[in-house]
Amino acid sequence: MIDKPRGPFRYGDRVQLTGPKGKLHTVTLREGGELHTHVGVLTHAQLIGLADGSVVENTAGHEYLALRPLLRDFVMSMPRGAAIVYPKDAAAIVQQADIFPGAVVVEAGVGSGALSLSLLRAIGEGGSLTSFERRPDFAEVASLNVETFFGELPPQWRVVEGDLAEELPAETEPGSVDRIVLDMLAPWEVMPAVADALAPGGVVICYVATATQLSRTAEFIRGLGGFTDPDASETMVRGWHVEGLAVRPDHRMVAHTGFLLTARKLAPGTIAPEAKRRASKSSYGDEDVEIWTPGAVGDREITDKNLRRRVREAQKAVDGARIAAASRRADEGHDEEPETVHPEHPADDEGEAPTRA
Repeated sequence: MIDKPRGPFRYGDRVQLTGPKGKLHTVTLREGGELHTHVGVLTHAQLIGLADGSVVENTAGHEYLALRPLLRDFVMSMPRGAAIVYPKDAAAIVQQADIFPGAVVVEAGVGSGALSLSLLRAIGEGGSLTSFERRPDFAEVASLNVETFFGELPPQWRVVEGDLAEELPAETEPGSVDRIVLDMLAPWEVMPAVADALAPGGVVICYVATATQLSRTAEFIRGLGGFTDPDASETMVRGWHVEGLAVRPDHRMVAHTGFLLTARKLAPGTIAPEAKRRASKSSYGDEDVEIWTPGAVGDREITDKNLRRRVREAQKAVDGARIAAASRRADEGHDEEPETVHPEHPADDEGEAPTRA
Protein backbone atom coordinates (compact mmCIF):
# COMPACT_ATOMS: atom_id res chain seq x y z
CA MET A 1 0.00 0.00 0.00
CA ILE A 2 1.54 3.32 -1.06
CA ASP A 3 1.83 5.89 1.73
CA LYS A 4 -0.33 8.98 1.47
CA PRO A 5 1.63 12.27 1.48
CA ARG A 6 0.24 13.63 4.74
CA GLY A 7 1.02 13.91 8.44
CA PRO A 8 3.86 15.66 10.27
CA PHE A 9 7.28 15.91 8.66
CA ARG A 10 9.65 13.01 9.41
CA TYR A 11 13.26 12.31 8.61
CA GLY A 12 13.44 11.02 5.06
CA ASP A 13 10.55 13.21 3.82
CA ARG A 14 11.11 15.38 0.79
CA VAL A 15 10.19 19.00 1.58
CA GLN A 16 9.92 22.09 -0.60
CA LEU A 17 11.03 25.31 1.10
CA THR A 18 9.97 28.69 -0.26
CA GLY A 19 12.31 31.39 0.97
CA PRO A 20 12.86 35.11 0.49
CA LYS A 21 11.86 36.44 -2.94
CA GLY A 22 10.03 33.19 -3.69
CA LYS A 23 13.14 31.08 -4.32
CA LEU A 24 12.48 27.35 -3.91
CA HIS A 25 14.71 24.67 -2.38
CA THR A 26 13.82 20.98 -2.33
CA VAL A 27 15.54 18.92 0.40
CA THR A 28 15.29 15.45 1.91
CA LEU A 29 15.13 15.77 5.70
CA ARG A 30 17.95 13.96 7.52
CA GLU A 31 19.40 13.97 11.01
CA GLY A 32 21.98 16.73 11.31
CA GLY A 33 21.01 18.16 7.92
CA GLU A 34 21.13 21.88 7.18
CA LEU A 35 20.08 24.15 4.33
CA HIS A 36 22.83 26.73 3.76
CA THR A 37 22.06 29.86 1.72
CA HIS A 38 23.59 33.33 1.49
CA VAL A 39 20.89 34.53 3.94
CA GLY A 40 21.57 32.06 6.76
CA VAL A 41 21.18 28.43 7.82
CA LEU A 42 18.02 26.38 8.36
CA THR A 43 18.36 23.06 10.21
CA HIS A 44 16.29 20.07 9.13
CA ALA A 45 15.50 19.33 12.80
CA GLN A 46 13.37 22.51 12.93
CA LEU A 47 10.89 20.89 10.55
CA ILE A 48 10.49 17.52 12.27
CA GLY A 49 6.97 17.11 13.71
CA LEU A 50 5.56 20.19 11.95
CA ALA A 51 2.53 19.96 9.66
CA ASP A 52 2.46 20.74 5.95
CA GLY A 53 2.22 24.48 5.39
CA SER A 54 4.28 25.50 8.44
CA VAL A 55 6.64 28.48 8.50
CA VAL A 56 10.12 28.33 10.06
CA GLU A 57 12.93 30.88 10.46
CA ASN A 58 16.60 30.42 9.66
CA THR A 59 19.49 31.79 11.70
CA ALA A 60 19.18 35.22 10.08
CA GLY A 61 15.44 35.51 10.82
CA HIS A 62 14.30 34.86 7.24
CA GLU A 63 11.07 32.88 6.98
CA TYR A 64 10.60 29.73 4.88
CA LEU A 65 7.29 28.10 3.99
CA ALA A 66 7.57 24.29 4.19
CA LEU A 67 5.35 22.05 2.05
CA ARG A 68 5.58 18.55 0.64
CA PRO A 69 6.14 18.89 -3.11
CA LEU A 70 3.17 18.31 -5.39
CA LEU A 71 3.65 15.89 -8.24
CA ARG A 72 4.43 18.74 -10.64
CA ASP A 73 7.00 20.16 -8.19
CA PHE A 74 8.66 16.78 -7.75
CA VAL A 75 8.86 16.20 -11.51
CA MET A 76 10.52 19.56 -12.13
CA SER A 77 13.16 19.03 -9.41
CA MET A 78 13.91 15.30 -9.62
CA PRO A 79 17.18 13.95 -11.12
CA ARG A 80 16.90 13.46 -14.87
CA GLY A 81 18.56 10.83 -17.00
CA ALA A 82 16.62 11.94 -20.07
CA ALA A 83 14.45 14.93 -20.95
CA ILE A 84 11.12 14.79 -19.11
CA VAL A 85 7.51 15.08 -20.23
CA TYR A 86 6.42 18.41 -18.72
CA PRO A 87 3.46 18.42 -16.30
CA LYS A 88 1.25 20.29 -18.78
CA ASP A 89 1.81 17.56 -21.38
CA ALA A 90 1.44 14.73 -18.87
CA ALA A 91 -1.93 16.18 -17.83
CA ALA A 92 -3.02 16.40 -21.48
CA ILE A 93 -1.91 12.81 -22.11
CA VAL A 94 -3.91 11.48 -19.15
CA GLN A 95 -7.01 13.35 -20.36
CA GLN A 96 -6.74 12.84 -24.12
CA ALA A 97 -5.85 9.16 -23.83
CA ASP A 98 -8.53 8.72 -21.13
CA ILE A 99 -6.24 6.91 -18.68
CA PHE A 100 -8.73 5.47 -16.21
CA PRO A 101 -8.51 3.53 -12.92
CA GLY A 102 -7.91 -0.15 -13.68
CA ALA A 103 -6.62 0.46 -17.21
CA VAL A 104 -3.96 -1.74 -18.81
CA VAL A 105 -1.39 0.77 -20.09
CA VAL A 106 1.87 0.45 -22.02
CA GLU A 107 4.47 3.22 -22.15
CA ALA A 108 7.64 3.67 -24.24
CA GLY A 109 10.17 5.00 -23.38
CA VAL A 110 10.27 5.59 -19.69
CA GLY A 111 12.99 8.30 -19.74
CA SER A 112 13.35 9.74 -16.22
CA GLY A 113 9.94 8.48 -15.04
CA ALA A 114 8.05 11.80 -15.13
CA LEU A 115 5.17 10.52 -17.26
CA SER A 116 5.18 7.15 -15.45
CA LEU A 117 4.27 8.97 -12.22
CA SER A 118 1.17 10.55 -13.77
CA LEU A 119 0.14 7.28 -15.43
CA LEU A 120 0.50 5.34 -12.17
CA ARG A 121 -1.58 7.94 -10.33
CA ALA A 122 -4.30 7.64 -13.01
CA ILE A 123 -4.56 3.84 -13.24
CA GLY A 124 -4.70 3.35 -9.47
CA GLU A 125 -3.94 0.11 -7.66
CA GLY A 126 -6.27 -1.91 -9.91
CA GLY A 127 -4.52 -1.05 -13.17
CA SER A 128 -1.20 -2.05 -14.68
CA LEU A 129 1.57 -0.06 -16.35
CA THR A 130 4.34 -1.67 -18.40
CA SER A 131 7.11 0.76 -19.33
CA PHE A 132 9.63 -0.09 -22.04
CA GLU A 133 13.07 1.54 -22.03
CA ARG A 134 16.01 0.63 -24.27
CA ARG A 135 18.66 2.17 -21.99
CA PRO A 136 19.28 0.45 -18.62
CA ASP A 137 20.75 3.64 -17.12
CA PHE A 138 17.60 5.61 -17.90
CA ALA A 139 15.47 2.78 -16.48
CA GLU A 140 17.47 2.91 -13.24
CA VAL A 141 16.99 6.66 -12.80
CA ALA A 142 13.25 6.32 -13.54
CA SER A 143 12.84 3.49 -11.01
CA LEU A 144 14.62 5.48 -8.31
CA ASN A 145 12.49 8.57 -8.99
CA VAL A 146 9.24 6.60 -8.87
CA GLU A 147 10.22 4.90 -5.60
CA THR A 148 11.24 8.25 -4.11
CA PHE A 149 7.88 9.81 -4.91
CA PHE A 150 5.62 6.93 -3.82
CA GLY A 151 7.81 5.63 -0.98
CA GLU A 152 8.00 2.22 -2.68
CA LEU A 153 7.94 0.70 -6.13
CA PRO A 154 4.25 0.34 -7.09
CA PRO A 155 3.36 -3.36 -7.57
CA GLN A 156 1.28 -2.50 -10.64
CA TRP A 157 4.35 -1.18 -12.50
CA ARG A 158 6.89 -3.13 -14.54
CA VAL A 159 9.91 -1.76 -16.39
CA VAL A 160 11.03 -3.84 -19.37
CA GLU A 161 14.47 -3.11 -20.79
CA GLY A 162 14.41 -3.43 -24.55
CA ASP A 163 12.77 -2.19 -27.74
CA LEU A 164 8.97 -2.08 -27.62
CA ALA A 165 8.63 -3.41 -31.18
CA GLU A 166 10.54 -6.55 -30.20
CA GLU A 167 9.42 -7.04 -26.58
CA LEU A 168 5.74 -6.02 -26.64
CA PRO A 169 4.43 -9.22 -28.35
CA ALA A 170 6.13 -11.34 -25.66
CA GLU A 171 4.90 -9.17 -22.76
CA THR A 172 1.22 -8.76 -23.72
CA GLU A 173 -1.54 -10.75 -25.37
CA PRO A 174 -2.91 -9.44 -28.70
CA GLY A 175 -5.84 -7.07 -28.17
CA SER A 176 -5.32 -6.87 -24.38
CA VAL A 177 -3.99 -3.33 -23.90
CA ASP A 178 -6.30 -0.37 -23.28
CA ARG A 179 -3.89 2.53 -23.82
CA ILE A 180 -0.43 2.91 -25.32
CA VAL A 181 1.69 6.05 -24.81
CA LEU A 182 4.72 6.55 -27.06
CA ASP A 183 7.40 9.06 -26.08
CA MET A 184 10.13 8.17 -28.55
CA LEU A 185 12.05 9.49 -31.52
CA ALA A 186 10.37 7.37 -34.24
CA PRO A 187 6.90 6.18 -33.12
CA TRP A 188 6.05 4.93 -36.60
CA GLU A 189 8.62 2.14 -36.25
CA VAL A 190 6.57 0.44 -33.50
CA MET A 191 3.05 1.08 -34.81
CA PRO A 192 2.52 -2.46 -36.23
CA ALA A 193 3.25 -3.93 -32.78
CA VAL A 194 1.00 -1.29 -31.19
CA ALA A 195 -1.85 -2.18 -33.55
CA ASP A 196 -1.63 -5.86 -32.56
CA ALA A 197 -1.55 -5.16 -28.80
CA LEU A 198 -4.39 -2.61 -28.59
CA ALA A 199 -7.96 -3.70 -27.87
CA PRO A 200 -10.69 -2.39 -30.22
CA GLY A 201 -11.47 1.15 -29.14
CA GLY A 202 -8.10 1.45 -27.43
CA VAL A 203 -6.06 4.64 -27.70
CA VAL A 204 -2.53 5.24 -28.89
CA ILE A 205 -1.06 8.65 -28.11
CA CYS A 206 2.33 9.80 -29.40
CA TYR A 207 4.43 12.58 -27.88
CA VAL A 208 6.84 14.03 -30.46
CA ALA A 209 8.96 17.16 -30.48
CA THR A 210 9.09 18.31 -34.11
CA ALA A 211 6.67 18.93 -36.97
CA THR A 212 8.52 16.42 -39.17
CA GLN A 213 8.05 13.67 -36.59
CA LEU A 214 4.40 14.63 -36.25
CA SER A 215 3.82 14.46 -40.00
CA ARG A 216 5.62 11.15 -40.48
CA THR A 217 3.73 9.50 -37.61
CA ALA A 218 0.33 10.73 -38.79
CA GLU A 219 0.90 9.57 -42.37
CA PHE A 220 2.16 6.18 -41.23
CA ILE A 221 -0.95 5.61 -39.09
CA ARG A 222 -3.17 6.56 -42.03
CA GLY A 223 -1.28 4.22 -44.33
CA LEU A 224 -1.32 1.36 -41.83
CA GLY A 225 -5.10 1.42 -41.48
CA GLY A 226 -7.14 0.02 -38.63
CA PHE A 227 -7.19 3.35 -36.76
CA THR A 228 -9.32 6.46 -36.68
CA ASP A 229 -7.84 9.50 -38.40
CA PRO A 230 -5.08 10.89 -36.12
CA ASP A 231 -5.80 14.05 -34.13
CA ALA A 232 -2.88 16.43 -33.41
CA SER A 233 -2.53 19.17 -30.80
CA GLU A 234 -0.09 21.00 -28.55
CA THR A 235 -0.56 22.60 -25.14
CA MET A 236 0.72 26.02 -24.12
CA VAL A 237 0.46 27.44 -20.61
CA ARG A 238 0.65 31.15 -19.85
CA GLY A 239 0.58 32.35 -16.27
CA TRP A 240 -1.02 35.58 -15.11
CA HIS A 241 0.01 38.16 -12.55
CA VAL A 242 -3.05 38.97 -10.39
CA GLU A 243 -2.60 41.56 -7.65
CA GLY A 244 -5.41 44.02 -7.03
CA LEU A 245 -6.07 45.89 -10.27
CA ALA A 246 -2.68 44.87 -11.68
CA VAL A 247 -3.89 41.96 -13.81
CA ARG A 248 -1.67 41.05 -16.76
CA PRO A 249 -0.11 38.02 -18.42
CA ASP A 250 3.32 36.94 -17.24
CA HIS A 251 6.27 37.97 -19.38
CA ARG A 252 7.32 34.33 -19.80
CA MET A 253 5.28 31.24 -20.65
CA VAL A 254 5.70 27.50 -21.13
CA ALA A 255 5.05 27.33 -24.85
CA HIS A 256 5.96 24.52 -27.23
CA THR A 257 7.44 21.41 -25.66
CA GLY A 258 5.93 18.75 -27.91
CA PHE A 259 3.01 17.64 -30.06
CA LEU A 260 0.40 15.04 -29.10
CA LEU A 261 -1.02 12.75 -31.78
CA THR A 262 -3.97 10.54 -30.85
CA ALA A 263 -5.75 7.72 -32.70
CA ARG A 264 -8.13 4.90 -31.71
CA LYS A 265 -8.02 1.26 -32.73
CA LEU A 266 -10.88 0.08 -34.96
CA ALA A 267 -12.62 -3.28 -34.77
CA PRO A 268 -10.95 -6.03 -36.86
CA GLY A 269 -11.74 -5.68 -40.55
CA THR A 270 -13.33 -2.25 -40.13
CA ILE A 271 -12.53 0.58 -42.53
CA ALA A 272 -13.30 4.04 -41.20
CA PRO A 273 -15.43 6.33 -43.39
CA GLU A 274 -13.17 8.47 -45.52
CA ALA A 275 -12.95 12.03 -44.28
CA LYS A 276 -13.88 14.68 -46.82
CA ARG A 277 -11.07 17.19 -47.19
CA ARG A 278 -10.20 19.98 -49.52
CA ALA A 279 -7.47 19.24 -52.00
CA SER A 280 -4.05 19.93 -50.47
CA LYS A 281 -0.37 19.18 -50.93
CA SER A 282 -0.52 16.05 -48.79
CA SER A 283 1.62 13.81 -51.00
CA TYR A 284 5.31 13.31 -50.34
CA GLY A 285 8.29 11.67 -52.01
CA ASP A 286 11.46 9.80 -51.07
CA GLU A 287 13.35 13.00 -50.31
CA ASP A 288 10.67 13.95 -47.76
CA VAL A 289 10.89 10.56 -46.07
CA GLU A 290 14.66 11.00 -45.72
CA ILE A 291 14.06 14.17 -43.71
CA TRP A 292 11.85 12.14 -41.35
CA THR A 293 14.47 9.53 -40.41
CA PRO A 294 15.57 9.42 -36.74
CA GLY A 295 19.11 10.42 -37.68
CA ALA A 296 17.90 13.50 -39.52
CA VAL A 297 15.48 14.46 -36.73
CA GLY A 298 18.31 14.24 -34.18
CA ASP A 299 18.49 12.71 -30.74
CA ARG A 300 19.52 14.34 -27.47
CA GLU A 301 22.72 12.84 -26.06
CA ILE A 302 23.75 12.84 -22.40
CA THR A 303 27.34 12.17 -21.35
CA ASP A 304 28.16 9.14 -19.21
CA LYS A 305 29.64 11.40 -16.51
CA ASN A 306 26.49 13.52 -16.36
CA LEU A 307 24.28 10.45 -16.24
CA ARG A 308 26.29 8.89 -13.40
CA ARG A 309 25.77 12.09 -11.41
CA ARG A 310 22.02 11.92 -12.04
CA VAL A 311 21.96 8.31 -10.82
CA ARG A 312 23.75 9.32 -7.61
CA GLU A 313 21.24 12.15 -7.05
CA ALA A 314 18.31 9.78 -7.59
CA GLN A 315 19.83 7.22 -5.22
CA LYS A 316 20.24 9.82 -2.47
CA ALA A 317 16.60 10.84 -2.85
CA VAL A 318 15.29 7.28 -2.73
CA ASP A 319 17.34 6.53 0.42
CA GLY A 320 15.46 9.33 2.16
CA ALA A 321 12.11 8.08 0.87
CA ARG A 322 12.83 4.59 2.25
CA ILE A 323 13.62 6.06 5.69
CA ALA A 324 10.38 8.08 5.68
CA ALA A 325 8.31 5.06 4.60
CA ALA A 326 9.81 2.87 7.33
CA SER A 327 9.17 5.60 9.90
CA ARG A 328 5.51 5.87 8.87
CA ARG A 329 5.06 2.11 9.10
CA ALA A 330 6.64 2.12 12.57
CA ASP A 331 4.28 4.91 13.69
CA GLU A 332 1.32 2.84 12.50
CA GLY A 333 2.31 0.01 14.86
CA HIS A 334 4.46 -2.23 12.68
CA ASP A 335 7.55 -3.64 14.37
CA GLU A 336 10.04 -2.44 11.82
CA GLU A 337 13.15 -0.36 12.24
CA PRO A 338 13.86 2.44 9.72
CA GLU A 339 16.12 1.24 6.95
CA THR A 340 19.77 2.20 7.29
CA VAL A 341 21.08 4.34 4.46
CA HIS A 342 23.93 2.73 2.55
CA PRO A 343 27.14 4.63 3.28
CA GLU A 344 27.87 5.01 -0.41
CA HIS A 345 24.62 6.93 -0.85
CA PRO A 346 24.03 9.18 2.20
CA ALA A 347 20.70 11.01 2.25
CA ASP A 348 22.39 14.37 1.76
CA ASP A 349 20.82 17.07 -0.39
CA GLU A 350 23.68 19.51 -0.09
CA GLY A 351 24.15 21.17 -3.43
CA GLU A 352 20.78 20.04 -4.79
CA ALA A 353 19.38 22.32 -7.45
CA PRO A 354 16.35 24.42 -6.52
CA THR A 355 12.98 23.45 -7.96
CA ARG A 356 12.84 26.51 -10.15
CA ALA A 357 15.35 29.20 -11.07
